[in-house]
Amino acid sequence: MDNHSLNSDILILEGLRVSPEFSVPAFVLLLLIYIFIMVSNVGLVVLITMERSLQQPMYLLFCNMSVNDVFGATIIVPHVLRDLLLSERFIRYTDCAVQAFCVQLHASASHTVLMIMAFDRYVAICSPLRYAAIMTSRTVVKLSVSAWTVALLMVGILLGLSIRLSRCRQTVLNPYCDNASLFKLSCESVLINHIYGLGYTVVLLSSSLGSVTLTYLKIAVVCLSSRNKSLNSKGLQTCATHLAVYVIMFVSGSIIVILHRFPHLSDHRKLASILLHVVPPAMNAVIYGLQIKAVRQKIVIMFTRNTRGEITQ
Repeated sequence: MDNHSLNSDILILEGLRVSPEFSVPAFVLLLLIYIFIMVSNVGLVVLITMERSLQQPMYLLFCNMSVNDVFGATIIVPHVLRDLLLSERFIRYTDCAVQAFCVQLHASASHTVLMIMAFDRYVAICSPLRYAAIMTSRTVVKLSVSAWTVALLMVGILLGLSIRLSRCRQTVLNPYCDNASLFKLSCESVLINHIYGLGYTVVLLSSSLGSVTLTYLKIAVVCLSSRNKSLNSKGLQTCATHLAVYVIMFVSGSIIVILHRFPHLSDHRKLASILLHVVPPAMNAVIYGLQIKAVRQKIVIMFTRNTRGEITQ
């Protein structure tokens, strides 16, 4: 490879290996899933915003997750859809860096948002009499801003360390750009990247896993020791919903980390990395939309109104 190609701003993406006869079916399937993610998550945000009875801290904090799910799917799926129909896949380095930043921000915000949602449930179940005083509109805004700010700062440093490196390669060994894809383009020492990346991962996962585990253990103890059956049922149902979302996200991310250790499973890792941005966003909307009674009732009422309106016409 000559010096001109090495200094080129154009990178080559290693997309999924899909045979020509399966390209169109894969495109249609992924497109339908993407449409479902957009409609369901945007629909939930609109529903919560429009319905005054749903404008409670728990649902307002949940809007952060829906926004993050739409954000995460949008930065990946359209690019993958385009690449499924193209034989050659190229991306500019600047676009690759922006995409990598957005990918890491989505992943980090997924953890920080679930942490503030866990705090909300902790206050609601363990200190119900003080809930209204603690979880004010101002507190909800502060929690939301802090979740995104922490994620932005951590990811900003992570990507800054990768962007500073010079490049000696042009091939991105992934269907999309992420932080690992960027520093793997360099032939310089990436020791600092590995050290910060390890610290970033440990801090994010330990704080996320630790806070969520301790919070829901405390909630479970309160529910099981309480004689209020209504509180027990509502509390455990809400906690089960949150934990299901967290487990899906944690398992999906862990699979990719594990597959990174086995280079011969690169095709499986590529598929898993795309599913990470497709499965959790689709499942989150279903879990929250159908599992939480208040949201489910509002959805049923809306569909009932529309059906009656069509019949009367």
